Amino acid sequence: MTSAGFNVTSSLTLVGFSSLSGHSSLLFFVFLLLYLFVLFSDSLVIYIICSQRALHRPMFAFVASVLLNSLTASTVFYPKLLSDLLLSGAGLVQVSRTLCLCQSFFVSSLGGSSFMLLSAMAFDRYLSICHPMHYAVLVTPAKVVLMLLLCWMLPSILVGVSTLLASRLPLCRAQLNRVYCDIYSLVSLSCGGAEAQLSGIYGLLITAVIIFLPATFVLFSYAKILFICLRRSRSFSSKALQTCLPHLLVFFNYSISVSLDLLLRRLQSNRESDSTLITSILMMLVPTVLNPVVYGLKLKEVFMHVKRLLRGRRDS
Repeated sequence: MTSAGFNVTSSLTLVGFSSLSGHSSLLFFVFLLLYLFVLFSDSLVIYIICSQRALHRPMFAFVASVLLNSLTASTVFYPKLLSDLLLSGAGLVQVSRTLCLCQSFFVSSLGGSSFMLLSAMAFDRYLSICHPMHYAVLVTPAKVVLMLLLCWMLPSILVGVSTLLASRLPLCRAQLNRVYCDIYSLVSLSCGGAEAQLSGIYGLLITAVIIFLPATFVLFSYAKILFICLRRSRSFSSKALQTCLPHLLVFFNYSISVSLDLLLRRLQSNRESDSTLITSILMMLVPTVLNPVVYGLKLKEVFMHVKRLLRGRRDS
């Protein structure tokens, strides 16, 4: 490999910051405030779920896991973004390929894990509402632990293989029109060939397994719940739908963000676009900020403890 080729493959340039360089100081403080808010709100809801024995139920275990994913993704995304905003005076940020691959792995695996957790949560709600007499037998603590391990380990293994394939690709370009790294963008910088095609096909496969299949299962589960609710009393239906609403809001939050990002990248794969850049930011920003708000405000049991905790601190 030539020295020029080596430089391309060992260092990448995030050119997305060129569109933000004129507002880097303002954006730094905005993203800093958002990061602090995400850290506080996610940690608060997770702490409440872990500390309150009344919330030690399968549904809240899945909620805490989704928020833990959100907290981890924020730690992967925001500190790097904040440091890059401080250093992006020329609008260009250099990042090593190794660091880019690591960030790509965490962003993709945590995103897939969140979709699988939401599908597990939908299954839990389906059993609780549609088969309440058998719920305690079907959803035991041991089975909840197994589902959580599956939701975390399967995306990590599949995305790990995808990251390994991407790391072996020779790159002919070194500029990403984004402010963070992801596997799809890294593959798009490659020189093509059989390895790039294999990586692309495998990427489509794992996207189907950890995103589209769980999303389809979520929609199917809540459709069944809705069908049952239409045949029951109004009070039963109201209580059931109120329980499902926060999970649906978080699910659509994730789904819309991912769908827009995938759609814009497909439509504008051969040219740089501010809309693609903005969507890539919103894809990370919106779910991490809204998830704790939805679960903290819309889940009645959690909101009650949040009010009690904040009121106790204010009184003291």
